[in-house]
Amino acid sequence: MYKISRPGIDRSIASASGATRDGQPLSYNRAPSGDLAPWVARCYVTIVDAPANHHLSCGLFNDTACLRIQLRGKWTAQTADGVEQMEQAALYFGPHSRRMPISVTGSFISVGASLRPGAAHALGGAATSEHVDRLTPIEALGLFSERWLRLFDPAADAESWIQAMEHELRRQFVRRGAAEPDPFVGKLEAAAFVDPTISVKRFADEAGIEQRRLERLVKRDFGLTPKQVLRRARALDMASHLRGVADREEAESLALRYYDQSHLIRDFGALFGMSPRQFVERSQPLLTLGLETRQSCRLEMLERLAPGDIRPWQ
Repeated sequence: MYKISRPGIDRSIASASGATRDGQPLSYNRAPSGDLAPWVARCYVTIVDAPANHHLSCGLFNDTACLRIQLRGKWTAQTADGVEQMEQAALYFGPHSRRMPISVTGSFISVGASLRPGAAHALGGAATSEHVDRLTPIEALGLFSERWLRLFDPAADAESWIQAMEHELRRQFVRRGAAEPDPFVGKLEAAAFVDPTISVKRFADEAGIEQRRLERLVKRDFGLTPKQVLRRARALDMASHLRGVADREEAESLALRYYDQSHLIRDFGALFGMSPRQFVERSQPLLTLGLETRQSCRLEMLERLAPGDIRPWQ
């Protein structure tokens, strides 16, 4: 099994929020305020300084839909609809079925919120299945780009930006009386964090839901089938380990989720477009930032890490 000896790192960029012990940049991220927790999984701010002509070619692979407010940087993404280019923009990213190639030139700033499965449906947006591997202006959720781009005072710090974003999200979810996501959807979300090797049939039996109904709910709110959701979760946990942003005490249990090395290689080829060895050796700061945010959320949801605690990779 592949080990994390020294993940590839781009030394020409630096994050305002520090770095892992290996030197990989980190974002400022935390759990949302309690009243937003039914709809929001994580809030983050990423501020990365780079030379003006520095071109970073990387990718994103997120298991949740996200609001991303790009405040700086020249971005290019290869989506299901083709190549998208943007600079300052307020965007709704659907969840990913596989790694989305994405690049950015120069320094960049991104403020965002990872939405829990079912949150977009609660806002009255289209089924998540229609947004998988896509990005659109946030008007797709009934929000207004111009308003969101004005939320963030350039002189304020990252926490103030998150509080401003939470205030706006509260207007949309809480004050509009948005329904909370279906509880069975939340149960699958938790299962994907706890043990993504569980079979769909066993999950449905233990959750007390007819499998066909589960398939419909999950397709609507996750955008994928239950089997795809669990497979993706297993790969993202292993990817976090390989990039050094997971609890190393879990290393053996994460590896044992794969039958053998060929199983791991096949999954990484299908989902990340590269072998596990390539995944370790390449510099992948954008993807690693997303993995670190997800692992922070996961460990807190599993109550293995208290909010505000130093994370195992710091």
